[in-house]
Amino acid sequence: MDIINPSGKKTFKLETDFCGRKLGLEVNRVGFRTTSSVLVTYGDTVVLGSVVVGTKPVVQDFFPLSIEYEEKYYAAGKISSSKFIKREGKPSDNAVLVGRLIDRPIRPLFPKGYRQEIQVVATVLSMDPSFRPDVIAMIAASSALMLAGVPFDGPIAGLRIGRVNGEYKAFLSPEEREASDLDLVVAGKDTGITMVEAGANEVPEDVIVGGLEWGLKMIQPAIELQNKLREAVGVEEKEYTLILPSDEAQAKVDKWMEGKLGPELRTQNTVERNNLIDEIRWAMHDEFSQEITDDEAGITDKMTDEEKTNARTHYYDEHFRAEYNDAFELAVKHDVRKHIIEDGIRPDGRKLDEVRPLSSQVGILPRTHGSSLFTRGVTQAMNIVTLAPLSYGQLVDTMEVTDGIRRYMHHYNAPGYTVGEISRMGSPGRREVGHGYLAERALMPVLPSEEEFPYAIRSVTEIMSQNGSTSMAATCSSCLALMDAGVPLKRPVSGVAMGLMMDGDTPYVLTDLMDAEDFAGDMDFKVTGTTEGVTALQMDMKVHGLPVEVLRKAIAQAHEGRMFILKHMLSVLEGPRDHLSPYAPQIEKLMVNPDKIGTIIGKGGETINKITSETGAEVNIEENGLVTVAATDAEKIKKAMDWIKSLVEEPEPGKIYKGKVVSIKDFGAFVNILPGIDGMLHISQISEKRLEKVTDALQVGDEIKVRLDAIDDKGRLSLSMKNVDQKD
Repeated sequence: MDIINPSGKKTFKLETDFCGRKLGLEVNRVGFRTTSSVLVTYGDTVVLGSVVVGTKPVVQDFFPLSIEYEEKYYAAGKISSSKFIKREGKPSDNAVLVGRLIDRPIRPLFPKGYRQEIQVVATVLSMDPSFRPDVIAMIAASSALMLAGVPFDGPIAGLRIGRVNGEYKAFLSPEEREASDLDLVVAGKDTGITMVEAGANEVPEDVIVGGLEWGLKMIQPAIELQNKLREAVGVEEKEYTLILPSDEAQAKVDKWMEGKLGPELRTQNTVERNNLIDEIRWAMHDEFSQEITDDEAGITDKMTDEEKTNARTHYYDEHFRAEYNDAFELAVKHDVRKHIIEDGIRPDGRKLDEVRPLSSQVGILPRTHGSSLFTRGVTQAMNIVTLAPLSYGQLVDTMEVTDGIRRYMHHYNAPGYTVGEISRMGSPGRREVGHGYLAERALMPVLPSEEEFPYAIRSVTEIMSQNGSTSMAATCSSCLALMDAGVPLKRPVSGVAMGLMMDGDTPYVLTDLMDAEDFAGDMDFKVTGTTEGVTALQMDMKVHGLPVEVLRKAIAQAHEGRMFILKHMLSVLEGPRDHLSPYAPQIEKLMVNPDKIGTIIGKGGETINKITSETGAEVNIEENGLVTVAATDAEKIKKAMDWIKSLVEEPEPGKIYKGKVVSIKDFGAFVNILPGIDGMLHISQISEKRLEKVTDALQVGDEIKVRLDAIDDKGRLSLSMKNVDQKD
């Protein structure tokens, strides 16, 4: 039955085959008050993409685009596992990361100077548990933007790609994701790739490139369907004005700056370079402001010279400063591009494939479990590692994941002072969450298993100074700090940020990207890995799509850059230390039969609580039977471990046990040798002498030593006191 749409528009739906299922785009069913909305269905997944375009006059000096991804627990048939909060509130880290995933390929496709406020919301209404809904949400956001009448150079589509048994595959099941050595998200349009993000288990660069080629081909049906939808709807374009310097203003600034951006600006001292640029900027504004006529500034003869200057400056600030400032920024960016493309010279004088000066230290903080300071040019990252028992891992409760435990956590902080600015201190923003997650993914493939290293690990990067590529500095510093903490990594990981400038069809790839090049360039590309292969990757394009061959060149050059940085890191610390900090908790592990877990815990937790209270050790038990015991000193651990071993120990023939007589019969005594395990001590096995009655030698409650002679096929234990020394 059709919905009655208040606008009189008919509900309709278009479908296409997409990676083995039907992809459907439906309009006019919901979202009557939005600028545009599209219901996207794929399998049992349903996502609403909605767009609202602001109607207020433009007042911002930036593009106020917000893209949100809304997780709804009901979509997966779940109620939050939180005991206190059951409704959705602050976005989870997962929702923030997916929101960024959708934002990054969309934002560059709006023209420079567009300032109208736009909000895009992708809401998951129903979730097919057999695959993740994030790329369907990306298609929903793009589809809604295509119908909003805004200057969006889409459509885009994306795929999350894995590799199972050497074959690329999209929409992997949870089991397939577990078996895959690659987790690659590719977004693009008909002309090329616009965004890439990946986590990988040390795969070769060629595997990444192959996934890009495969993904770009596979997303084309979703792009074609969005174009058909737009044509069928008949979108009316909205009028807009680009806030850009006029041709006259840009020409005036370019002429004034001739000869002023000289060789002295190409220096390794970034702070000095920025100061010189600011001096040129202020000199330009001072000179231009004095060109304001008396009539324009409202100057009278009664004004003092200072008042006249202030009047001209005030008029200039109100009418010209912003425009000339934008023109100045463009001129500086053009200068950066010109010298890189024409002369092969970068703003700090480096060659295109050269890494900035490196210096690093480890063990710099005395009381932490591991620490490092990684410095590359002006960018500097301090990392601190903290170890704790496995129970300190983070419970992950999202729409997609059920009671997952995050054992390794990387957190990234970058306050305003790191760029010389005053900013509000508060909770981490989307950028901080994203950068932390990228560095976390970089190290995950090389972490030891819980059985090898039974610790929860928290790695915190405190950025101390920024000038580009802080997420890669976070990766390098966290690797050094983990090794300093004695975490037995499989192999060390390094990371490097790459840049790109396109001159027609000719790419100029830059190793170790810095801020000035990022602002002027066409791509920001970060890759991490070991000597064996790639562990994480992130690409953001500012141009409207790049061919795979350009990305292939960037990936190849990145390999050399990260190997250079890795060599530096290993010169500081060759590998993980063979010991832990004396301030780290000591942890011992024991694998037990999972059937014995109940014995350790006891009724209502009585036994485990008694162990922890009497020994002072912390005991954690995993479902697979891994028991870990943590304490501040070895004696507490030994007491707890001995207690647990006694609870789970299996009887062993030939072994001597100290037991207690629990009952006496005419034919012998039953002796408890292990918790819950009794054996039969026959009267003939009590003494070398013949006994008339058991009570002639033993009483209930006596503690004796016995040898376990045999266990019959029914599990019955035969004990003996003969030839067993009863002395302590």
